[in-house]
Amino acid sequence: MDHKVLPTKEWIEARKELLQKEKDFTKLRDELTQLRRDLPWEAVNKSYIFDGPNGTVSLSDLFNGRSQLIVYHFMFSPNWDQGCKHCSFWADHYSGMLPHLNHRDVSFVCNSRGPLEKLDAFKKRMGWTFPWYSSGHTDFNYDFQASFIEEEVENKQAYYNYTMQNPMSSDREGVSVFYKDDEGNIYHTYSTYARGIDMMNITYQFLDLVPKGRQDDRGLRHSDQYVPKV
Repeated sequence: MDHKVLPTKEWIEARKELLQKEKDFTKLRDELTQLRRDLPWEAVNKSYIFDGPNGTVSLSDLFNGRSQLIVYHFMFSPNWDQGCKHCSFWADHYSGMLPHLNHRDVSFVCNSRGPLEKLDAFKKRMGWTFPWYSSGHTDFNYDFQASFIEEEVENKQAYYNYTMQNPMSSDREGVSVFYKDDEGNIYHTYSTYARGIDMMNITYQFLDLVPKGRQDDRGLRHSDQYVPKV
């Protein structure tokens, strides 16, 4: 790589200049995070039933005794034999974070429209341990704007990421957050899609630190399909 090189003293001055911008960004991010928490909620009055390893469960059951729930909308259409490689890239980070989320009154699950047997087989192949449920028999993914009917896909017009656009696929990536109060009422508090889920990918956060960056188009594969360099 052809890149500017400075003596140590000048490099430190350049780094300190960038540090100030990083601190400004951190403050803005903290403000945005608070605005996200302050966002009004919407009540979830519709019943949703999911297929899980121990049978069918409700949305309320997914909280697993906690008051907060994060659902990752994992792209795995019923007619697919394996999950989306991009969603899989994100999912490679999930299993290790579960104890930390659970300790803070947060449950986390993945959700897909694919049948449970396909999800379980792919989960075993990838070595993941996070909970993964099928919503193939409900409107859950459609109602939370992560799946689209055939007509919408064909016409390249669907409501995704809070605007009408070409969904590109029958299923898209996203994250939805819910809260359950002491009376059992459930509220939808937040959802984000597309580039909004970048912050959930810790590998991207590290790649943003290195000179070559993310290199997004450099042959992304399922993690068990990379060929080691000799």
